[in-house]
Amino acid sequence: MEALSTLLLLFILVSAVAVSLVKDLLSAIILFMAQSTAMAVVWILLRSPDLAITEAAVGSGITTLLIFVTLKKLHAIHTQKEVENRDGKD
Repeated sequence: MEALSTLLLLFILVSAVAVSLVKDLLSAIILFMAQSTAMAVVWILLRSPDLAITEAAVGSGITTLLIFVTLKKLHAIHTQKEVENRDGKD
């Protein structure tokens, strides 16, 4: 149990640093979601299920979705079809 907690906390720290260093926005969103999911597991291990549910719903779910939609609307994330059309391939 102690080893699992240590690994989760280490993962949270590494993913927090990775989110700030990654250049690709989609990768940063995925890392943020993974960090939030790991934090929800930590809350479960600390026997706080109400915080775990909130972290999973808000951190992993709603916030990630809102960031993704915002970046898509700003055209910061492109689909493969948009990239092919921009490069002249059909």
